[in-house]
Amino acid sequence: MPPEFAVTEEELAADRHVVAVRGEIDLFTAPELKQTLTDAIEKGRSRIVVDLAETTFLDSTALGVLIGAVKRLRARDGALAIVNTDANIAKTFEITGLDQIFTIVGSRDEAVASLDAAATS
Repeated sequence: MPPEFAVTEEELAADRHVVAVRGEIDLFTAPELKQTLTDAIEKGRSRIVVDLAETTFLDSTALGVLIGAVKRLRARDGALAIVNTDANIAKTFEITGLDQIFTIVGSRDEAVASLDAAATS
């Protein structure tokens, strides 16, 4: 049985935020992720890490949520970084070409560092 879906948040600084997802992100669970990301952006979080280290599956709905979030962040001079360690999820990003759009790294520390780099560039 797949792990139960859950979204957790961690505030790193006034503008930096981590959203971690466990389980599957699909048509049924993606709206919760979308709302969490939207709320964080509306609260002024402009540098967001989406941690997918415990995510077992994502579909096109989930990709749409991530694309929407990155568009909203870029409009505010923000950035989004994704943590992923799952080969199947990596393949999904590669097949869709979204690995060229998103900053995808292997750890939360790398993701935070990439946000810091984006802030200075």
